[in-house]
Amino acid sequence: MRFSRTTFALALLVFATVSASAFAESLQASTNKSYRIETLADNLPYPWSLDFLPNGNFIVAMRSGELHIIGESGKTSRKITGLPTTYFAGQGGFFDVLLDRNFKRNQKLYLSYAAGNKKANRTTVASARLSGDTLLDVKKIFEVTPSKNTSAHYGGRLLQLADNSLLLTTGDGFQFREAAQDRFSQLGKVVRFNHDGSLPSDNPFASGENGDPAIWTLGHRNPQGLAIDSLTGNVYLHEHGPKGGDEVNLLLRGHNYGWPAVTHGINYSGALISPFTSAPGMQDPKHVWVPSIAPSGLAIYRGNAFPKWQGNFFVGALVDKEVRMLSPNEESSWTEQALFSELNQRIRDVREGPDGFIYLLTDSEVGALMRVLPVAAK
Repeated sequence: MRFSRTTFALALLVFATVSASAFAESLQASTNKSYRIETLADNLPYPWSLDFLPNGNFIVAMRSGELHIIGESGKTSRKITGLPTTYFAGQGGFFDVLLDRNFKRNQKLYLSYAAGNKKANRTTVASARLSGDTLLDVKKIFEVTPSKNTSAHYGGRLLQLADNSLLLTTGDGFQFREAAQDRFSQLGKVVRFNHDGSLPSDNPFASGENGDPAIWTLGHRNPQGLAIDSLTGNVYLHEHGPKGGDEVNLLLRGHNYGWPAVTHGINYSGALISPFTSAPGMQDPKHVWVPSIAPSGLAIYRGNAFPKWQGNFFVGALVDKEVRMLSPNEESSWTEQALFSELNQRIRDVREGPDGFIYLLTDSEVGALMRVLPVAAK
């Protein structure tokens, strides 16, 4: 057994070296500056996500436990009151803010956040109604079970599907990675629920006999990117690997994405997690990063402001302090290009706006909301 583990470790080292080499060859630096970047708002305390209000303003969730409305020009910023209490520690706090598809009619939004305390906390989703600068009718509609005693790996991304149900990514809590393969635990999963917190009858384990009725997919580590392609309707997710092995996945109902049974990464200590990068019954990723870029935020661009970028994926890279633009290819490896590295900022969220421009949030105690426009745009 000792010889076998050594052999596996050597094989994994060779794989990581080859993967890193192939990755370096596929990564292209941005040389043609067809864009310009303007800062709309700064001094934001750890901004995590944003959405676009119908009047042109922005709503931004701060991990620190604040929700701001920022004017279209960025000149005004107002704090929203009536917020739920969050557990702001480690990686915990406010995560995603998502306007309901019918927001113009119902003023409804959803907020994911860490709730609880050091001994017992969990990713939670609340719904509320936005009235001016205040949240009304705040109601918890989903709480991940079981709770955990760590302040890491919450997931926290939200997405509304065409049938108005919601997807939420959940992390494995860092110390509970085996739970990602436990069909009766909601850790390390994507869960699906209705706007009122009830569970859809067509979830993969809806009966509860073979798994938790809320589970949509399983085998995830810490997914912090979730987006739907408005052209194809396909849903994609990206997640943090350990040391290496960040992934982009096509999200399919009931599928198992492998963590920690299969992974392209290793422990931070250098120890082996699994000798397998693929296995029967587990979904292979569309793209892998070795070494890690620490992906956060995902936009699949279908706007008109940057015609050459249509169909590409935009991923914030926290470690590399840039955005990676991925060009998907079903027949060969995806290629990628580094963008916006001149900012030298950790990119927490990436969004395509209703105007076709690209919006960024930088991750720091004095973070910023930025807009990417074509050079010629006014």
